[in-house]
Amino acid sequence: RRTQAVCIPAIHLHMTAATMQVSQKDFEKAQEQLKLLKKDPGNETKLKLYALFKQATEGPCNAPKPGMLDFVKKAKWDAWNSLGNLSQDNARQKYTELVSSLVSAESASQKEGASPEEGRHDGYETLIVTTKNNITKIMFNRPDRKNAINHQMYREIIKALEEAGKNDSTIAVITGNGDYYSSGNDLNNFVNVQPGEMEKMAKDGAVLLKEFVDHFINFPKPLIAVVNGPAIGICVTVLGLFDIVYASDRATFHTPFSQLGQSPEGCSSYLFPKIMGLAKASEMLLFNKKLTAAEACAQGLVTEVFPDNSFQKEVWTRLEAYASLPKNSLAVSKQLLRSMEKEKLHAINSKECEVLTERWLSDECANAIVSFFQKKSKL
Repeated sequence: RRTQAVCIPAIHLHMTAATMQVSQKDFEKAQEQLKLLKKDPGNETKLKLYALFKQATEGPCNAPKPGMLDFVKKAKWDAWNSLGNLSQDNARQKYTELVSSLVSAESASQKEGASPEEGRHDGYETLIVTTKNNITKIMFNRPDRKNAINHQMYREIIKALEEAGKNDSTIAVITGNGDYYSSGNDLNNFVNVQPGEMEKMAKDGAVLLKEFVDHFINFPKPLIAVVNGPAIGICVTVLGLFDIVYASDRATFHTPFSQLGQSPEGCSSYLFPKIMGLAKASEMLLFNKKLTAAEACAQGLVTEVFPDNSFQKEVWTRLEAYASLPKNSLAVSKQLLRSMEKEKLHAINSKECEVLTERWLSDECANAIVSFFQKKSKL
């Protein structure tokens, strides 16, 4: 979700002291309101707040540029420096309005959550998990971050799959809340890592990723993806482990690994060539080709595509019919379809995670991620 541009009125030359004082009071009040927010607004918004605060209190960026591999300081410096010669009064105004929008959004969210959805599971912050009509629905719920997957969300998806595998539901469905299915790995996972912690980060990340993909390989019931919008990275690569993939015609599928100095995961290095052929898989996994929903369907990655305006109605009508089928028969049949390759998939997952650990620790990967954030800050 993009932050709306703030309209700054022209500065009056004859500003009274009282008007200036009110502006300063509002600025100070906004700082206190920010401390009371319960939900983390995300690193992108926090960088904007940091930059506006520095501009409001100190003026244009006057700090020396940090080293390229000092991701945290570099990101902060870039955010502040991008404000150029924005006046301190206007920076205070923008800061105050941004905090106000965050407070309003959180308040609205709390009101919506006042009456829990029927069958809703407790204990999730980044997901909405419900079980109804024999369907466990796992919905990515970070719409303000395009459902990017951070470390907490990885762990919550693992937990949700474990619960769905053991409960009385017949099928499990994964989808996204908002415009995106998921924008993949939250690259801010890499931003807060100090150079001396890179090796630990890479090893811990690989352990978490391996466990995450293992849960898809082992999932005992029919697993269906309802791809409501653009899908990027890890949420695309694991689609080969789903039993059915339904997509809206506005969905796209993108795996920009080489662009970020990384390598495929989710068993895609084996399953994608098997599903779509080596040439098409190479175009996607090596050369960052983004597929439309129609292209992904033609290549076998997607089962069926629906018009966006009727997508939810048509898909959920089918899913409810599937969920009325004999549960044990579906589970046994899935095991027959999948069991022959399960051991091989686990070995492939381990190898992919091993290679990714090496990539995360490479200068090439670090430089690619820095370049990504630099381009992003210029947009």
